[in-house]
Amino acid sequence: MLNSKRPDPEHLDDDNPELSLEELRRARPASEMLPRLIGEKAARELLQPRRSRSQKDDQKVSKALRIDREVLEAYRQEGEGWQARINQVLRDNMPKGSKTTS
Repeated sequence: MLNSKRPDPEHLDDDNPELSLEELRRARPASEMLPRLIGEKAARELLQPRRSRSQKDDQKVSKALRIDREVLEAYRQEGEGWQARINQVLRDNMPKGSKTTS
C-alpha cells in the first residue's frame, strides 16, 4: 500500500515491505507470475473462477409473490427458516397432478 505519510512503526512488516513506485511499475499479473512460482497446474487451479454454489436439480427461483402482511409476519415470528416453511406449505398444497417428490 502506497502512502505519502510516514508509515506507522506499529504496522511495519520487515518481511513484507511496501512496494516502491518503481517496483509497482515492474509488477506482473498473477496469471504470469504464479506458474513460475508454484507450477502450471496449481496456478490454473488458483486462477480459475469459482462457482458460488453447487448446481442442484431442484434449484429455487426468485419470484415476487404478493401475500398478506399478517401471513408473512406470522411466519417470520417463528424464526429462521420462515421461507422454507412457506415453501413447504405451498408444496403440500399444490394442485393435484403436479406434486413432485420432496
